Amino acid sequence: MPNVPGHPEAIVRPTADAPGFEVERVAPRADLAEFVDYHWLVRWSVPKPHRQQVVPQPRVHVAAEDGQLLVHGISRSPFSRTLTGHGHVLGAAFHAGGFRPLLKSSLGAISGTVQPGRDLLSGDDRPVAERILAGTDSAEMIDTFERYLLRSDPVPDPTGREVTALVGDAQRRRDFVRADQLAAHAGCSLRTLQRLFTEYVGIGPKWVIQRFRILDAAAAAHSGERIDWSALAYELGFSDQAHLTRVFTQVVGTPPATYQRANGLL
Repeated sequence: MPNVPGHPEAIVRPTADAPGFEVERVAPRADLAEFVDYHWLVRWSVPKPHRQQVVPQPRVHVAAEDGQLLVHGISRSPFSRTLTGHGHVLGAAFHAGGFRPLLKSSLGAISGTVQPGRDLLSGDDRPVAERILAGTDSAEMIDTFERYLLRSDPVPDPTGREVTALVGDAQRRRDFVRADQLAAHAGCSLRTLQRLFTEYVGIGPKWVIQRFRILDAAAAAHSGERIDWSALAYELGFSDQAHLTRVFTQVVGTPPATYQRANGLL
């Protein structure tokens, strides 16, 4: 199974990672590639508790943890886990529009929630999670995981594919700083785009665009270069540096300039 890149800019304080961590990102099997972007497998063995924070993105994750498969809907809140001892977690990162064919209903209903797979998908997830969490071979664990996901019998959805492409455009195009720009790019009204994103992503296009611009600011902080934060704020569509600082602090926990200095990124 080939490794895939992932999104390193979403990892908060990447240089602060303690030794004893191994991260694998693996492409899904062909019949899940329409829905799943990649699988991620984190193994750790740490001498003391380690807190890892990740900036939430506009995508659903399903993860084997605590003896079950948990479906993480889109969250506005910072996400962190404190890891102790040794263990592993296996997850699937879905395309932005890729989870609705498994859920078969609006993603807006699960936003901000974490729910067991047995409540949202097909069949009891606990035996599957137990096999994954007791496993040692990556390929076998992923195969077990994928067989469970395919029980939901997802059918490729052209609209979901379009939404995934639009979210990808919002991520790549730093000139997209407002939802109406993305709506014009999509060739639809802002209201239509908002309904589409609520149904397929679980959150509105304004949040999606701003989250990607915050991730652009995080990538700049991780670059190791001196950043003109005022100029970058303007480039990323914030009204001024104070606006960028306020939103970045809400998402990451500290102002961008402070974040860069305090974590040895400069």
